[in-house]
Amino acid sequence: MLHFTDSLYQWLDTSTLTVVVPTLIVLVHLIPYLLDPHGLRLYPGPFLAKFSDAWLGWVAKNGHRSEVVHKMHLKYGPFVRIAPNHVSIAEPDALAIVYAHGNGALKSRFYDAFVSIRRGVFNTRDRNEHTRKRKIISHIFSQKSVIEFEPQIRHYVGLFITQWDRLCDAAAKGLSGPEGEGGWKGEDGRLWLDCLPWANYLSFDIVGDLAFGAPFGMIEAAKDSALVPRNPKAVMESYGSDAASEVVEIPAVRILNGRGEYSMSMGVLPSWWRPIVRQLPWYKRGQKDVQTLAGIAIMAVARRLATPTDRVDLLSKLKEGRDNDGNPMGREELTAEALTLLIAGSDTTSNSTCAILYHLARNRHVQEKLHQELDEQLGTEDETVANGQQVKRLPYLDACINEALRIHSTSALGLPRVVPEGGLTVLGQFFPEDTVLSVPSYSIHRDTTVWGEDVDNYRPERWFEQDQAAIQKTFNPFSVGPRACVGRNLAFLEVQIIVASIMRRYDIILENPDQPLETREGFLRKPLGCKVGIKRRDIL
Repeated sequence: MLHFTDSLYQWLDTSTLTVVVPTLIVLVHLIPYLLDPHGLRLYPGPFLAKFSDAWLGWVAKNGHRSEVVHKMHLKYGPFVRIAPNHVSIAEPDALAIVYAHGNGALKSRFYDAFVSIRRGVFNTRDRNEHTRKRKIISHIFSQKSVIEFEPQIRHYVGLFITQWDRLCDAAAKGLSGPEGEGGWKGEDGRLWLDCLPWANYLSFDIVGDLAFGAPFGMIEAAKDSALVPRNPKAVMESYGSDAASEVVEIPAVRILNGRGEYSMSMGVLPSWWRPIVRQLPWYKRGQKDVQTLAGIAIMAVARRLATPTDRVDLLSKLKEGRDNDGNPMGREELTAEALTLLIAGSDTTSNSTCAILYHLARNRHVQEKLHQELDEQLGTEDETVANGQQVKRLPYLDACINEALRIHSTSALGLPRVVPEGGLTVLGQFFPEDTVLSVPSYSIHRDTTVWGEDVDNYRPERWFEQDQAAIQKTFNPFSVGPRACVGRNLAFLEVQIIVASIMRRYDIILENPDQPLETREGFLRKPLGCKVGIKRRDIL
C-alpha cells in the first residue's frame, strides 16, 4: 500500500499536474459543447461564451454587462448565446412569454448568490414558497397602504429641500464647504454639488423609516453612515436589543454597491466554481459586504421588536401578514424580508432620482416645459413638497420620469429564467427543459421599431407620440409577471414626489453638459456621480 501511494505521488508531480489540470478544464467545457444537450450550438454569440460561463462572469465583474450584451445583440441579432446554457432574447414580444404567469419558468441559480440571512421573496426559487411569501407581503404595497406611507415620504423630501435651501443660501454668498461626499461650493450664484450622494441620503432615510421605523439620519448628517452590530449572529439569537448595543459605523451606500457587484458576479458563475472563487481577494471583500449589509437589517429589526409600537410602516405590516395557514413570518424570515425592502427601496430610488435629474439638467428645454407644468398645476405658492394627489395630474412629469427609466433602467439586465418541463417556444424558437432564458431591458428599451430611430436621445414627448400599446408592452422598469417588483406602486409615487418637489423649487444645470452619465452595474445599474449647479427659482 505504501509503495502504491509513493508511486501515485511520483506520478502526480508538478509537471504532470500542469498537463492534467488544463486538460481536465478543457474537457469539462468542451464535452458539453460537443454533446449540446439543449440544442444551443447554432445560436450566435461570443466565442468563449459557447464553452464557458467565464465570459459572462468577466463581463459582469467589469460592471457593464447590459451595455456589452446589447452590443452582442447589435452584432448577432435578437437571439444571442451569452453562456453555455443561457440565451438572451432582445425582442419585446418575448417578455410576455419568458416571464408570463403560469408558464412554469422558475428563477435560475443566479439568485442563489443573493441569499444572506435566508431566502426572501426576491431570491427564493421555489414556486410554492414564493407564492406564500408574496401573499404575506403584497398587501403592504396595496394602494391603501401606499397612501398611508405618503406622509413619511413627504417628511424626508422636506428635510432634503431644507438642506439644499440652506446650502443654496450659503452658496449665494460665495461660500463653499465640505458637507456631504465630494463637498459643495458656491459659484456664479449657484450651489454646485454631486447630487448622487444626496439622492442616496434621501432614499436611505425614507426606506429606513418605512422598513425599520427610524431613518439612518443621512440627510441631516449629509453623510453616508449607518450602524451595524459588531456581532450580528448574537443579535439574531437574542430577542432583545442588548446585543445590538455594540455597534460600529459603516458607509452603507458603499457597502450596498459592493454587495450588488459581488452577488452579480458570483451569480453568473456555476455553483461548483463559487467556493473556489470566494477565496480570491475581490470576492472576499464582496462577501464581507454581504454580511455587513445584513447586519443593518438584523440590528434595526432587533431594536424595533424590542420596543413595541403602534406605528404604521412596512415592518409593522410585515408582522401583521399571514400565509394561507394563518401563520406569520418568523423573526429570521422577517429580518430577511426587511433587508430585501432596504436594498430594493434605497438603491433603485436613488439611482433613478440621479438619472432623472441628470437628463433634466442636460436638456434645458425639457426642464423648462416641466417647470411650466408644475407651475400651472401646483401653483406658485411656497409649498415645499408635492403630495400624491398633485402628482397624479402631471402627465409631463410622468413622461420625464419614464423616459429616464427607459434610458437608465436601474434593473437593465435580462433576469434569468429556467425553461420548465416540456420546453418553451419563444418567437418560433423551441427551447428544451432547463435552458436559461432572459430578456434584457436595456436592449428592448432601445428597440427602434418601438421607440423610433432616436432611441439614445432623452425625449419625453415620445410618450405621447409613439404607439402606446407597443410602449406599454415593451417598457419594463419593474419587470413583469408573477416575479415583478411588488413595491412598484410605492417606488413610483416616491420618485414622483421627489422629482416634482425638487424641480418645482430649483433650476438645475450640469457642470459639464457634454459629459455622459457614467455608470457601473452590479445587479443594478448605478450612476457614478452627477455634478450639478442649483439655484432657487425666481418665482418662489
